Amino acid sequence: MSKLIHPVAGSWVAIVTPFAASGAVDLGVMRALADFQAANGTGALLILGSTGEPTTMTMEEKKGVIKAMSAYCKGKIQAFFGVTHGSTDMTIELARYAQENDADGVVIVVPPYLCPDQPSVLQYLIDVCVSVDIGVGLYNNPARVVANVNPETIIRLFNEVPNLVADKEAMPSVGQLAAVCEGTGGKLPVFCCDSPVYALTLPTLSLGGAGTANVSGNVHPRAMADMSAPWKSWEDVLRTRRIHEEILPIMEACYAATNPVAVKSFVRLLGFPVGACRKPLREAAPEVQEGMRLLIEDFELRKLYNL
Repeated sequence: MSKLIHPVAGSWVAIVTPFAASGAVDLGVMRALADFQAANGTGALLILGSTGEPTTMTMEEKKGVIKAMSAYCKGKIQAFFGVTHGSTDMTIELARYAQENDADGVVIVVPPYLCPDQPSVLQYLIDVCVSVDIGVGLYNNPARVVANVNPETIIRLFNEVPNLVADKEAMPSVGQLAAVCEGTGGKLPVFCCDSPVYALTLPTLSLGGAGTANVSGNVHPRAMADMSAPWKSWEDVLRTRRIHEEILPIMEACYAATNPVAVKSFVRLLGFPVGACRKPLREAAPEVQEGMRLLIEDFELRKLYNL
């Protein structure tokens, strides 16, 4: 494996993007979030993923985050960056910028709103992957972008490019997970989102999956790291089941409003000054935030993490 390609396993946390009162990206708070994750077992960060509000940010803002956080995270925790834009050329521009700034990898999703057919999806993914030498993670999220990346497309992509390092599935189909795992001979690390509605964690790990690419780790990273470790024994199975049952209320709270509305409120209530989501997204409802306050108390999260 090339030294430019870094494998990922366990808990891959999609962190929020902090905004200062002025509306600017708060890199100081983002560094604190990275330290929080690095200290508590997270395997890698996904920065500028869906949870990071990238569609509300300019190209210049994204480049600023990539440059600053690639340098800051080096040697502390792996940092992958969402680089998807509305066109192939713009996505490639940002992916190459990430490589130039020594990012560990990038993550791409089908460009939203376009609804491309599968041959167009495959060509887009190939074009981006071959434009860089660093690792590329595929994020399949048809609920957000309409177009699903079908298993046969993922399998072809895996066979045609050397730097596809992960497939994150955020769609409620165990059949798709099984088809990807089987079709890639178990060699492509497969991750699932932690949405309790999809309930993919146990099926993914049972199929030999590499872990979860999650948002709940923003709030309880140790538990997510323990729960997301790939299975090697029956004890691992029992551990995952136990932790999943224990922290289900936290995962449900993280998805109590459109991502990242709920989780950003949760992180702020935990003590990190991450600000509000950019408009048109609004704050989580008062009753949702009150439920989060109670969970922070019930799980003693501030004490647990010395916050």
